[in-house]
Amino acid sequence: MPKLPSHPDAARGALAAASGFLFWGLVPVYWKQMQSVSAFELIAHRIVWSLVFLLGVIAWQRNFPGLWAAFRSKRLIGLNLLSSALLTANWTVYVWAVNHGHVIESSLGYFLVPLVNVSLGFLLFHERLRPLQWVAIGCAALGVGLLLVRLGQAPWIGLSIAGTWAGYGLLKKQSALGAITGLTVETLLLFPLAAGALLWWHHTGAGALGRVDARLHLYVLSVGVITALPLLMFAYGAQRIRLTTLGLLQYLSPSAQFLIGLLVYHETFDADRMLAYGVIWGGLALYSADSFWTQRRLLLKSVGAG
Repeated sequence: MPKLPSHPDAARGALAAASGFLFWGLVPVYWKQMQSVSAFELIAHRIVWSLVFLLGVIAWQRNFPGLWAAFRSKRLIGLNLLSSALLTANWTVYVWAVNHGHVIESSLGYFLVPLVNVSLGFLLFHERLRPLQWVAIGCAALGVGLLLVRLGQAPWIGLSIAGTWAGYGLLKKQSALGAITGLTVETLLLFPLAAGALLWWHHTGAGALGRVDARLHLYVLSVGVITALPLLMFAYGAQRIRLTTLGLLQYLSPSAQFLIGLLVYHETFDADRMLAYGVIWGGLALYSADSFWTQRRLLLKSVGAG
């Protein structure tokens, strides 16, 4: 019989994971404070200052040997180079969307991620889908189609975010590195380009540092902590709770983003969008129910076998 997490450990794990997802969900408010700074510059700062924070965590963990070992494997370097490119694209689209009044559509991207993951499993690994999973994917496709027909354009922000994040997750599954070590390797690979860009922008007078007020300096320099802190909470929680619980908690992030876009920034959410999002949310409800029932059935079977 498989050993389940102890109750206190599982409770702490759930609290940590939920806190991480809520943190991610509230982050649009943080990025909005830096609307005057280019999204590309913000991402470069995010890479540079994340590396400073992550190297501090690696030092605290005394895991520099594991970090250097990753650079001795050409396969790991290749995987992390690809995943870092997808992560950067995801971050850039997300920050640009938030700071240009598209918080609601950016939330759509993260709502779609679980269904994109299932679709990739079917297309790339020929995984067999259950009937409710097919219905859920169909609902997502119908919702996107409704947005295209009724609004005259595809939700490219949401689709870009969903595609890059799902692809990033797919590559991370192929890597043997842990969450912190993997993100540090990705950030190290991006660091020369990001640091070079920041130095060039500063030289040409286009950069923010040294040219904005103290409040904005504080926001810009804190991006490393803002990036890594929820990841640490997520990593702690993911090791201590069931996959089904983690899957349900992940909706906290886009739900918070959606509510912020709707209630705080008063973004447009008309009847056409409500219909399309409602169809997509219905698909997610079916997907979540199917995942819950399947995990419960497997757990009961394993208990019975034990």
